[in-house]
Amino acid sequence: MKRSGAKTAVLYALLVLIAMVMVFPLIYSFSSSLRTNEEIFRYISPVSVHTIIPVHATFENYVRVFRDYGFLQPIWNTLAVCFLSVGFGCLINSVAAMAFAMMDFKGKKLIYSVILITFMIPFESISLPMYRITYHLHLLNTFTGIILPGLASGMVLFLFVQFFKDIPKEILEAAIVDGASLRHLFFKIILPMSGAVLVTSALMQFIGQWNSYLWPLLVAQSKSLRLIQTRLTDFNTEEGTEWAAKYAAIMVSAIIPLSLFLPLQKYYIAGVTSGSVKG
Repeated sequence: MKRSGAKTAVLYALLVLIAMVMVFPLIYSFSSSLRTNEEIFRYISPVSVHTIIPVHATFENYVRVFRDYGFLQPIWNTLAVCFLSVGFGCLINSVAAMAFAMMDFKGKKLIYSVILITFMIPFESISLPMYRITYHLHLLNTFTGIILPGLASGMVLFLFVQFFKDIPKEILEAAIVDGASLRHLFFKIILPMSGAVLVTSALMQFIGQWNSYLWPLLVAQSKSLRLIQTRLTDFNTEEGTEWAAKYAAIMVSAIIPLSLFLPLQKYYIAGVTSGSVKG
């Protein structure tokens, strides 16, 4: 019993230590967002209590982010891109998953294998060919050009396929016998049963688009279309980096995905684990 208790205590201490290491950058960013540039560098070394706790806390940096840097526009742009990507992405991937999970057609296994391989390929390695395609389609500096490449996702498709395979065939067969069409079958029976995997897929696509940097940087050169991650580079100038305002902008960019992920994380975990063990 004593050994078991000691092991548990050590395990919890290790988990607390890992959690502190992971949360520290967020805490430091928030603390630095409440300071001036001078105070940030004054207390950065040697490390003291004021490295974390501001001496003169102020929210002026948050005001400057929106007033001087126009940070509201990239937030609206990013939200529009994210929600459109989630809506169309979940629809496209779930419809494709229904075909792979419940239908038989020639070349099904080969096509599915190729699709699964795609999410193992680094995006950077295909960004230039995709840019050329986008250029020839005249989609540069458009929301369509930003959104389109992220709609079809091998990982999201995989989660849907694994989940759909576990739906009892008797339910689907009974609906078909009653005269249900494929559209009715999909929208009225399959999707309502797929809440966990829908939330998981939506969060994956939302966070993926929210954190996207390279692709928006390539195709959205117009300032009015820039997204939040590319707009963070505006704080780096020839004179130096405006660290205090940049930390405030970083905190703003972190609040929205965190506010979505934290309340829905149990559904996210349920969707990921169901997709990984079923089928």
